[in-house]
Amino acid sequence: MEKLESGAGFSPRRFTWEEIGLRTGRGHPQQERWLVIDRKVYDISQFYRRHPGGARVISSYAGQDATDPFQAFHIDKGLVRKYMSSLQIGELALDQPSCEPTKNKLLVEDFRELHTTVEGMGLLNPNHLFFFLLLLHILMLDVAGWFVLWYFGTSLVPFLISTVLLTISQSQAGFLQHDLGHLSVFSSTKWNHLVHEFVMSHLKGLSAQWWTLHHSQHHAKPNCFHKDPDIAMHPSLFALGKILSVELGMKKKKFMPYNHQHKYFFVTMPLLVVPVFQLYSLYFIFQRKLWRELAWTLTYFIRFFLFFEPLLGVTGVLGFLLLVLESILFTWISQLNHIPMHIDYDNNMDWFSTQLQATCNVDQSLFNDWLTGHLNFQIEHHLFPRMPRHNYWKVTPLVKSLCAKHGIEYQSKPLLTGFGDILGMQDICELGLDDAR
Repeated sequence: MEKLESGAGFSPRRFTWEEIGLRTGRGHPQQERWLVIDRKVYDISQFYRRHPGGARVISSYAGQDATDPFQAFHIDKGLVRKYMSSLQIGELALDQPSCEPTKNKLLVEDFRELHTTVEGMGLLNPNHLFFFLLLLHILMLDVAGWFVLWYFGTSLVPFLISTVLLTISQSQAGFLQHDLGHLSVFSSTKWNHLVHEFVMSHLKGLSAQWWTLHHSQHHAKPNCFHKDPDIAMHPSLFALGKILSVELGMKKKKFMPYNHQHKYFFVTMPLLVVPVFQLYSLYFIFQRKLWRELAWTLTYFIRFFLFFEPLLGVTGVLGFLLLVLESILFTWISQLNHIPMHIDYDNNMDWFSTQLQATCNVDQSLFNDWLTGHLNFQIEHHLFPRMPRHNYWKVTPLVKSLCAKHGIEYQSKPLLTGFGDILGMQDICELGLDDAR
C-alpha cells in the first residue's frame, strides 16, 4: 500500500468504513492492519510491532476507529501525529461518518466534547504535592513495619502489626506506580517513566515496563476475550463471565472442576498473584535485557534481606517476601470493579460504552479512596486513564450526566457489596455451565 504523498493540489485517497473493517490482520490476503484517527487512515501493518506502547495495544484497534484511545493514552499528541504522518495512507470518504456506522454517533460526539471540556478545566494536570505526600506516607509505612519488629521483637503481636503495615505499604506503592504508569504524576513522559522504575522496581521488586505493556492492553479493550490479559486465565482453573462458561459447557471440556470455582476462587487466585507476577517479571526483564530495571529490582531484594534476615532468618524472609496479605488485598481491590461486570468478545463498541460496560465504581469515602488508591472511581479512571486520581471526583458529575442523557447505567456500590459480587459472579458462571449442559 502506497503511503500518502503531499503536494499542492493533492487529493488524498478516500476509504469507506467497510474497507477499513477488513484490515484487521486476520483473514485478509495481505494481513494488513489499518485504523482511523480523526478521520485519517493509517496503515500500521509494519509499525505495530514497533509501537512504544506495545504491539497488542495498537493492533487491538486494527480495522476500527482508534480516535478515542489515541486521545486517552498520549500526552504530546502533536508529536505523535508528526511521527505517524509517514503511516497515513488516506482519509475517510466525505460521505462517511466520523465513527463506524454501527456506533452511536451522538454518544461518540458527546464524549469527545466532554474530553475537550475536561482538558479545558485542567483536570489532566497533576498536583505534585499530592503525589509527594503519597510517596512519603508509603516510605513511612515501610520503615514503621521494620521498626516494629526491630524494637518489639518477633512475637505474634508485633509480627502481625508489622505485616499489616508492610501490606498497606506495598498496596499503596502499587497504586502509586499505577499513577506513574498512566503518566498521571508528571507532565513529562520521561519523568513518569523514571520515577515509575523506582517505585515499581525498588519498592515492589517488579518490572515497570512489563506492567505498563500488560496494563495498557487491559485499558484498550477491558473485559474483552483475547484482548484483555487480565481475563486471560486458563479455563482449567477459572472461567470468567457467563459467555465463556456457556461455551465451555457446550464443548464439555474435561478440565479441573472450574464449575466449582466459586468455592475456591477467593482463596486460590490471591495466593497465585504475587509469586506468578514476581517470576514472570524477572523473566520479562531478562528477555528484554532491561538492565536498569534489573538493578532496581535487585536493590529491592537486597534491602529486604538486609533489614529482615537478622530478625526473621532466611526462611522467614522468604515467606515474608510473598506478602500473602498484600496478594489478597491487591486481588480483591483490583477485581471488584471488573470481574462482576460484562465479559465478552470485542464487539467494537464506542470508547464510552466499552468502559461503562466493563467497569463499576465503589462508593466514595475518605477510607475507600485511600484503601483503593482512588480506584473506587474506576469508571472515571477508565474513561480518562491519564487523569490524576485527585481529580476523579470532579469529573464524576459530568460522567453521570452523560450516562443519564444516553440511558447508560452508572454503577456504584458499597465496598463490601463489591467484594460480595466477585463471589456472586462465580455463581453466575456456575449457572452458565449448568445451562449449557
